[in-house]
Amino acid sequence: MNTPVNLPIPDAAYALLVALLLLAPLALAGIALVNTGLGRSRSAAQSLLGSLLMGSIAVVVFVLVGAHFAYGPTGYTFQIAGKPWNWIGAGPWFLSGFAEGPIQVQLAVLLQLPAVAMAVLIPWGSGADRWRLASGAAAAAILAAIVFPVVAYWVWGTGWLNQLGLNFSLGAGFQDAGGAAAVHLLGGMSALAVVWIAGPRKGKFPKEGLSTAMPGHNAVYVLFGCLLALVGWMAWNMAGAILWLDAGPAALPVTAVNTMVTAAASLAATFSVTRFRFGKPDASLCANGWMAGLVTSSACAAIATPLQSILAGLVAGIITPLLVELLELALSIDDPSGAISVHAAGGLWGLTAAGIFGSQPGQFVAQMVGIAAILGLIFPVVYLLFALLNRVAPFRVDADGERIGMDLHELGGGAYPEFVIHRDDSYR
Repeated sequence: MNTPVNLPIPDAAYALLVALLLLAPLALAGIALVNTGLGRSRSAAQSLLGSLLMGSIAVVVFVLVGAHFAYGPTGYTFQIAGKPWNWIGAGPWFLSGFAEGPIQVQLAVLLQLPAVAMAVLIPWGSGADRWRLASGAAAAAILAAIVFPVVAYWVWGTGWLNQLGLNFSLGAGFQDAGGAAAVHLLGGMSALAVVWIAGPRKGKFPKEGLSTAMPGHNAVYVLFGCLLALVGWMAWNMAGAILWLDAGPAALPVTAVNTMVTAAASLAATFSVTRFRFGKPDASLCANGWMAGLVTSSACAAIATPLQSILAGLVAGIITPLLVELLELALSIDDPSGAISVHAAGGLWGLTAAGIFGSQPGQFVAQMVGIAAILGLIFPVVYLLFALLNRVAPFRVDADGERIGMDLHELGGGAYPEFVIHRDDSYR
């Protein structure tokens, strides 16, 4: 297995890095709560169980298969214009020899496990109230076995995007310390593919040009999930800075500060936008704004200044509620969790901001090349794989299952059995 960083990690940073890696999975808990709260009450248990199931399958499949393609001392390389283009790794199967491998590789894999789990949780929220557990689990396996490892190798390993600086003098190469591309852009694109394949929820668009409001059932889950995600995100961004940017301990406080202020500025902007447009702030959209700020920080927290981070957060907070409205009203896209606006758009903006704020010549071009490659090459592959999977294991539940709720249909019991939570208004 090859070392995924350029320089050895100082001994003094090991204990700190391990502690950060153990806190990073709190971001998964935050996203799971946000997804559940933004869905309907009759699908709450299925939503949380699906988060556990899909995350678990992604971790196991990545260890068995995906890690082989994500790392390795050798790989599949093409020579183009006299330069090596590393497209995919070829490491040992099943993480064999992992315990005897370099400590840098061990810590990198420890961060990649929650990363692949998060990548599969993002589209799960977009398919809320209609996506079946079985097909969701199969989709998680596909992402963990094939798609995520390829992007991770390009970005974090010795792949061609990471080597843009070395081979073509484009800054430091494509930079994505916190997973804005490998996790959030990939997850957001997967969410778009799921929404297109599964279609909108019953009653969401009853007539041409109209949209029925289907608010999330528990704003407390959503807002608490935002706070929980902050802890994981700060740890994640700091750990990524050490692993992928060779940052020392002295650079970590500003990374943590930038993570928090980006989210705070984004929330403030979304709060102002929704209050101006609707007369009162919208809790779910404000939560989307907060999460979009965190996603934005994934790309630029380790390289920006606090002032630049505030500016990046303000832009994310303004864009997010407007994009949510545009996708729903103009394009009839039913995305209950807002994952497309939060993770795909937030990841794109964060990666762009990293290019704008980068101090090395050519960094912006490197970021644009990476964005174009992921959108142009990875998204079509994800959509094709999901479309083929849908023929074998249909994504959408049948009409009766959607009517009674995913909890009763798939689990045989609801999350709130003491309450009457079912209404048929939208099915008349």
